[in-house]
Amino acid sequence: MATLYYIYDPMCSWCYAFDPILKQIESNLPVGIDLVKIVGGLAPDSSDPMQNSLAVMIQNNWKKIEQTVPHIQFNFDFWKKNQARRSTYPSCRAVLAAKKQSANYEDKMLNQIQWAYYKNAENPSLDKTLINCAIQIGLDDHLFTLDYKSKFINDQLLQQISFSRSIGISSYPSLCLEKNNHYLALKINYNDANAIIKQIPDYV
Repeated sequence: MATLYYIYDPMCSWCYAFDPILKQIESNLPVGIDLVKIVGGLAPDSSDPMQNSLAVMIQNNWKKIEQTVPHIQFNFDFWKKNQARRSTYPSCRAVLAAKKQSANYEDKMLNQIQWAYYKNAENPSLDKTLINCAIQIGLDDHLFTLDYKSKFINDQLLQQISFSRSIGISSYPSLCLEKNNHYLALKINYNDANAIIKQIPDYV
């Protein structure tokens, strides 16, 4: 058996662009490989306003993605409606808290956060946005809030961040194949799932 780790952040725009390819990979993985998703944590908790230079850089990334990845579009009203923060740990904890209620909610929460952020111009650095996302996908919002703010979930996040660093991953999205404690980073392709699957060694 081998494990394919997908390391991502819910507020990473390139991860959002990669999502359609990831779904194709999930559906076409060779027998004997399990896909495990790890939140990498792009930016720690902060209530400080995002620096303008960083906001401009992210908006330029959105424009680049729209030009290079078909069918991916962003709602740039986000930058008019919100005081952006450089803080993605809350959204990472939200995914982990959703998964704690049921593994089936992991992807649902991720997709809801991305929809709120990239389509509906909401700020997923805010607790109220993430709690609303939980409600939208049918989670017990009281239990979600308790878990989301718990030491258990925060420790889980820190463990996943530490693991991703330990296998040499520091950018997102990333795919890393593990077998017998040997790790192989796969080259990301945003438009061709087969180009990624072909990188998986035959011995797996």
